[in-house]
Amino acid sequence: MDTARAPQRLKATAGAVELLRRVGGTHGALMMHQSGGCCDGSAPMCYPDGEFIVGDRDVLLGVLDLRLGVGEIPSTRPEGADAVPVWISGSQFEAWKHTQLVLDVVPGRGSGFSLETPEGLRFLSRARAFTPEENSSLAAEEVIVGQRWEQGWRPAPSPEPQVVAEAVEACPVPARREVP
Repeated sequence: MDTARAPQRLKATAGAVELLRRVGGTHGALMMHQSGGCCDGSAPMCYPDGEFIVGDRDVLLGVLDLRLGVGEIPSTRPEGADAVPVWISGSQFEAWKHTQLVLDVVPGRGSGFSLETPEGLRFLSRARAFTPEENSSLAAEEVIVGQRWEQGWRPAPSPEPQVVAEAVEACPVPARREVP
């Protein structure tokens, strides 16, 4: 990664991208919102694009490009059903801005409000803490909030891969220590 460029705030596993493609084939263009609690705890929720009202202060974590496979880098900005914007509330962003969200999928029942519920799978957020250097580069970054999105602001395609095969590639699990 180029140290002068801020890291992506969002990555996704191949399984999550495949599930989004499948759900999108049924429901059309999609959007996601990282829930901040209530009925379903804190869970990534999938909706038909435009069915969830994004608040003026909600923060865009990124736009998933469903055209991409593992390790591929986009050459153009995704559009239509290939573009899945992923949002988080402004207050939740403040608590999690020091982490990269990794959208994953696991077996289980999704929430009653999220489109993947009938699939026998559910979306899951994982996170990796940014390094001090990454946090410094992100501090200068201007985020896109709902109000700017409505005004037409869109992020540029990332120069680094967005899709990883497994979550552990984006958020490694520390090795187990031997207990004496």
